[in-house]
Amino acid sequence: MESLSHRSKVVSNKKMTFLERIYLPAVLSGIAITIKHLFRRKATVSYPEVKREFSKIWRGHHVLKRDDKGAERCTACGLCAVACPAEAITMTAAERKKGEENLYREEKYASTYEINMLRCIFCGLCEEACPKEAIFLTDRLVYTDFARDGFIYGKDKLVEKVDERIDVTVRQTPAVLEFKKHKQLSHNK
Repeated sequence: MESLSHRSKVVSNKKMTFLERIYLPAVLSGIAITIKHLFRRKATVSYPEVKREFSKIWRGHHVLKRDDKGAERCTACGLCAVACPAEAITMTAAERKKGEENLYREEKYASTYEINMLRCIFCGLCEEACPKEAIFLTDRLVYTDFARDGFIYGKDKLVEKVDERIDVTVRQTPAVLEFKKHKQLSHNK
């Protein structure tokens, strides 16, 4: 049979030596590797006593931010949902009613906003896609639960409290912070 590359393959039918036939060198090298790993530093951490140090830009629990006046920043544009590779974000848009001007920044807002934390891969693309800087990944841990329903986070778990603001300046690059200093730009008002 001719190969596609038109090269012939030379096959060696070399006889095994006595030591190779009894596999003694292979067994001894395996034992040596095992003994070497016994004396290495352990990679595990004794969690309750020792807490692992996280990076400053570690991506954890999501938060929907409010502006300086306490209104929700999210305008339900859907860019975060489109950017999400895991398709974990769903939302329903609604129009602001009379008297809700202090609750929502724009005429359109997200009446429901849900993130399926079982699907989320914490990539941060939702925060990069958001033009209103409404969603950020914080340094908080996502809580565990025993039921699947507990992992679908709605606005009740995502929107930050008015009196408990979450600092996300660590998540912003120096270029973004410099851009935010220009208050004459419509994005920064």
